[in-house]
Amino acid sequence: MFTVSLCMIVRDEEESLGRCLSTVYDLVDEIIIVDTGSTDRTKEIALTYGAHLFDFTWVDDFSAARNFAFAQAKMTYIFWLDADDVLLEVDRERFAALKALDNFDYDSISMPYHLMVDERGKPVHYLRRNRLVRRKCNFVWHGAVHEYLAVAGEILHSEIAITHEKNKPYTDRNLQIYVRRKEEGEVFDPRDQFYFANELFDHARYEEAAEQYQLFLDGGLGWIEDQIWACQKQSECYAHLKQPEKQIQSLTKTLAIDLPRARFAAGWGLFLWRSRISRRPFIGTGKRHYWSGHKVPWGR
Repeated sequence: MFTVSLCMIVRDEEESLGRCLSTVYDLVDEIIIVDTGSTDRTKEIALTYGAHLFDFTWVDDFSAARNFAFAQAKMTYIFWLDADDVLLEVDRERFAALKALDNFDYDSISMPYHLMVDERGKPVHYLRRNRLVRRKCNFVWHGAVHEYLAVAGEILHSEIAITHEKNKPYTDRNLQIYVRRKEEGEVFDPRDQFYFANELFDHARYEEAAEQYQLFLDGGLGWIEDQIWACQKQSECYAHLKQPEKQIQSLTKTLAIDLPRARFAAGWGLFLWRSRISRRPFIGTGKRHYWSGHKVPWGR
């Protein structure tokens, strides 16, 4: 059996922290809570679960806060969660079984992160995150926003799922961090270019988002799925801006990157459905092309 430090960074999480800790407190050997400026009952709730509480001055950098939290850990492995995450009973059982294993010698354990579930509780949107890491490996968080933990070595891909149960309103916090960093003259790497574009899109700043996606694509770097996503989201930007020629050009750029994805077919169908003129010209490969078909109104 190995020991585990739970490390969390929080701020004004009185509505969710207790729910999170109630699903994990008895599975870990210590709880590290780093508070970045709460004005509600967050600290009080943390202490009721026996947490070691630390204050950290917020510097618009999630990685800085998470690395500080990791530095306080004393156990063999570090487990991290956000306040709006929980372990369901089946995953609690899986976690306990994993922890009880003898001769456990992995450097990192990845777990599915269920971001959205349907009415039956089946995940419809999820990804994997490295959630449990060996402390002596000294893995480090990177990125001020949409931070990631860089790991290496022996990795176990477990079936222990973390379920996201967000109950706080969506804010422009991440967008404003990016805007301030840009105003200060920071040059974004491809990853930040991509996520900055996503934040702009999510806040309906479509013209800026399209430009930012193009900057990311022009660099030719980044994960191939992110490049395809950038083309598709840029196409959606141009749909909102009522620029159909650019919309279809962005969408078809995905074909030069890799095989068509299902989203490409969906985007193509949406473009045709929105085309309100039966013979709309668009820019093709060196000559004029025309759509044919029935007239349909722009989407409501």
